[in-house]
Amino acid sequence: MKRYPVPAEEIRRELVIVNSRFIGTLAPVFSVDEAKAFIARVKTEFDDASHNVPVYLIGFGDSVTAHCSDAGEPAGTAGRPALAVLQGSGLGDVAVVITRYFGGTKLGTGGLVRAYSDSVRAVVESVRRAEKVLTHTVMAAFPYRYLERVRLLVAAHHGQNLGEDFTADITMTARFAVENFPGFQDALRELTSGAVQAEIIETKEILLPVG
Repeated sequence: MKRYPVPAEEIRRELVIVNSRFIGTLAPVFSVDEAKAFIARVKTEFDDASHNVPVYLIGFGDSVTAHCSDAGEPAGTAGRPALAVLQGSGLGDVAVVITRYFGGTKLGTGGLVRAYSDSVRAVVESVRRAEKVLTHTVMAAFPYRYLERVRLLVAAHHGQNLGEDFTADITMTARFAVENFPGFQDALRELTSGAVQAEIIETKEILLPVG
């Protein structure tokens, strides 16, 4: 699975340009249907706005679905420049809606291009980034004497200790990126002379912060 940066959250930023308000709303979306639902939600929230300009990228790199619309602005002044900024952001699985409340002064073609570009740039530069990572959640039961060394093994293989249950033995629940789990499993077997191995209880994609 190829990793790539995605938004870690939904955020909103506002610019005022020659009396017009430009409100950028950005969110992570992982399918065209999610993107459409997000766009519809923002349009409903700002149904009295002059324009709601949507852009999105689903996927990343060579396998990406891109969409933009001028949403009633003059052709080529809103959707395309907004999409160009989004494509240059390094993000995948991302949607942005730029909401405009007209302030009474026309911006002209160049002014609109700059305004929509700057609005996308404002949310792109503000959003925290994450990676969509395929993970295994695992459980392992072992004697108390191994606890500190197993904790160190989890950290050494970039895992996350999710919890420990103290009964006759210790049962630890941990999460690893799929590619890091085999190394942990081998190290755990070596530590316990083959007596203990972890059991995978769930495999799923999650968002992990980066940077």
